[in-house]
Amino acid sequence: MKKYKRAITYGTFDLFHFGHYELIKRISDISEIVYVGLSTDKFNHLKNKKSHQSYEKRLEVLAAFKLVHKIIPESSWDQKINDVRRMDIDLFVMGDDWKGKFDYLGEYCDVIYLSRTEGISSTNLRDNLVLQDV
Repeated sequence: MKKYKRAITYGTFDLFHFGHYELIKRISDISEIVYVGLSTDKFNHLKNKKSHQSYEKRLEVLAAFKLVHKIIPESSWDQKINDVRRMDIDLFVMGDDWKGKFDYLGEYCDVIYLSRTEGISSTNLRDNLVLQDV
């Protein structure tokens, strides 16, 4: 498989789990530099998405992950094209549940959709665990 210079992915990364790890690991296997666009709390609200952990906590967890080189706040749907162009991204990666949604970025970089880790998701975790704020 082709080795890329700079890749980017986006997400909420709530309740960081093995599926998140696998996504970032797979991206780092094919790219020298891994950027992550982390959805802000405000953007999650606009998407009608509830995360258990605040942006700051999710940022802290991702920042501790050595395979992630830079984290940028994701605050709108429209920023992806600007990020790809501004940061000279040559690979855009999302989970296959987004298949086809970001093909328009193919004008600027390669776009791939990786299969999700079977049996685990933040939604699953939230639905099956009793969580308490700490």
